[in-house]
Amino acid sequence: MNGPRTRGHRVFGELTGNDAQTALATIRRRSPQMHDWLLRGAFSQPLADPRLAGRDRELATVAILVALGDTSPQLRVHLGAALLQGATADELRALVEHTSVYAGFPRALNALEILSELLHEGGWADPVPARMIELSDHSTQLAEVGDSGPAVVLLHALGLSWHMWEPVLRDLARGRRVLAYDLRGHGAATDAPPPADLRTLADDLQEVLDHEQLTGAHVVGLSYGGAVAQTFAVHHRESVLSLTLAATTERAFASFEQRASAIETDGPAAQVAGSLTRWFTPGALAENAWGVRYARDRVLRGDPVQVAAAWRAFSRIDVEGKLRGLQRPALVLCGEQDASTGPGVMRPMVAGIPGSTYLELPGAPHMPTLETPHLVTEALDRFLPRGDTARGASVSVPPHRPQP
Repeated sequence: MNGPRTRGHRVFGELTGNDAQTALATIRRRSPQMHDWLLRGAFSQPLADPRLAGRDRELATVAILVALGDTSPQLRVHLGAALLQGATADELRALVEHTSVYAGFPRALNALEILSELLHEGGWADPVPARMIELSDHSTQLAEVGDSGPAVVLLHALGLSWHMWEPVLRDLARGRRVLAYDLRGHGAATDAPPPADLRTLADDLQEVLDHEQLTGAHVVGLSYGGAVAQTFAVHHRESVLSLTLAATTERAFASFEQRASAIETDGPAAQVAGSLTRWFTPGALAENAWGVRYARDRVLRGDPVQVAAAWRAFSRIDVEGKLRGLQRPALVLCGEQDASTGPGVMRPMVAGIPGSTYLELPGAPHMPTLETPHLVTEALDRFLPRGDTARGASVSVPPHRPQP
């Protein structure tokens, strides 16, 4: 007889993280019948249906409650449940923003206030500030954290966007002004003219610095972003205060042109399996946390023309042997388990940049900011100077490790 009620108790606890006996005590006191219906009905049947994963179910529930309006107590419970089920704070913000189109701004704004209160109570960070900026032939989105200290610019991987740096942005911004933007053809810059080569993207970076009134920056590039960073160091050397090259290469692989042709022929979906298995460890793929979900979505939604152009630009990288006179601090950062640009590819790069340092991240894959961000943060925090100087300045102070 008590089977459905027992299942209802269990499902309630699994979804919300709360004990039903305690959490629903008020409902039970006011209406034993309603309490019984909730546990024997809603939580033991539709909410227990395995056809929807817990995270998906809670995202749907949040959207419904926002649309209904006047559901503050229930919305707070299910926003917390969505976080428990693996949704991120930013995904929930995006979901609430999405509901404004269909449910109206008043309900979405009320929901956003409830979400903000809940996140602040739980110690979640505010969203990373981002704004659109205009370059000579396109617009892009620029994210920025920190308003004083040395300027650091982060360049993302092919097919992704500045959001791949979100797991490290805030920690790096302690004593630094950290910027990340969407490279030409990616994210908010998808409408830009496709690049003919990496020099175009290097010139874009100089435009970003000029737009932000920066005479120089500590440039950090990962994968495709690392190729852009190297090209920038060749053609705009005076703007480089230091150079960090992560999970990248100084020479093209034959596979670059093959990938360009494949995406033109087969479309983005055909790239998902190959990309994710190169970028992440099997354990991360099995866990399917935010970083994997984000990367999968970016690959699936990539513009075939822009992605193919990016691969062809990457295939024309021309930096080998041209950084010998850089005379700037340089860090070559490699993931121990990088299936694309592992130690065999990256360790020899040190010889081409006199005075550079090689550092291997234990257990890290090709996309370390999305799987092992703490290792990236620690490495960059040790290497990059800190300061508490005027906006845009870059005065070095002794680096130190982030506090636990």
